[in-house]
Amino acid sequence: MPVDTPALWAAMYHSVGARADARADDPYNITVTPRRLERQLRWLRARGLLGVGMAQLLRARAAGGGTRLVGLTFDDGYADFTEEALPLLRRYDCTATLFALPGRLGGTNAWDPLGPRRPLLDEDGIRRALTWGMEIGSHGLLHTDLTTADDDTLRRETEESRALLRELTGRDVQGFCYPYGTVDQRALDAVRTAGYSYACAIDPGPLTGRYALPRVHIGERDTSWRLHLKRALHRWRRRPPGDGPGAGFVPEDRPTVLGPPRTPQDEDARESSPARSTAAERRPGADPEER
Repeated sequence: MPVDTPALWAAMYHSVGARADARADDPYNITVTPRRLERQLRWLRARGLLGVGMAQLLRARAAGGGTRLVGLTFDDGYADFTEEALPLLRRYDCTATLFALPGRLGGTNAWDPLGPRRPLLDEDGIRRALTWGMEIGSHGLLHTDLTTADDDTLRRETEESRALLRELTGRDVQGFCYPYGTVDQRALDAVRTAGYSYACAIDPGPLTGRYALPRVHIGERDTSWRLHLKRALHRWRRRPPGDGPGAGFVPEDRPTVLGPPRTPQDEDARESSPARSTAAERRPGADPEER
C-alpha cells in the first residue's frame, strides 16, 4: 500500500528586526520581529518539528526520512541575520540556509526601489553564520531577475556567485535561490549546469522539482493559527520533488506558463486569505497567539 509522504515544507524569511512603522519600514512585508520569529520557532518545536537548512532536509527526504523537518531559508543575507535570527535559531536548536549575494557583501539592498536601505552581511558575517552550523547558498551575484538576464549575466549570476561563495566559505555551495522567486526553463537549466544540487523558488508551478522548490512566505502576521493553516494547505498545493535526472524539468509536451513574478505579499495572500479567517481571529479579546 503506498505511503502518503508529507510534502516537503520550506519556509521563506528575509529580514529579522524592528517594524516601528510597517508601511514605511517594511513596504514589501519581508521583515519579522525577533519576538515573532521566536514564537514561530517555538510553534515548530512544540509540534515536534525541527527547522533545518535545505541541503539537510533534502538529504533526509532522499533517505526516506525527514518528515518532521522543516526547511528554514533566509534570503538576501541581511546583517540582522547574525544579530537577531542566529541567536534564536541556536536557542531552539534549529539551523537554516542563508542565501547570500557575494557581489553585494557589506552593501545594502539597493535593488529594492522603495527601500528602506538595509545593511547586508559582510564576509565576516557569512563566516560567523557558517561557524554556527548554517548552510550558505547563493542568491545570485547582485539580485538580478534571471528570466530577463542575457546569457553572460546569467552565467555570472549562477556560476560566478557559486565560485565566490565557495572561495569565501571553503565549502561546497549546494543551493541556489532565484531572486524575486522568478524562474523559467532557461534559468533553471543555467542553475543546474552551474553545479548546484538544488534551487529554491516561491511558487514555480509546472517547473516544481529539485531545481525549483516551492516555499511558503512567513511574515510578521503569521501567528500560530496562520502557521497551522499554511502547513495544512501546503500538502494540497505542493508535490514532493523528484530526485531523478529529470527532476525539476517539464516534459516537452507540457507547456510552461508562468504568471507575473510573485512577491511575498502574493504568496501570503494565497496561503492565508481573509476568507479563511477563523473565529479566534475575529473574537474580541482573543489571545493574540490564537489569531
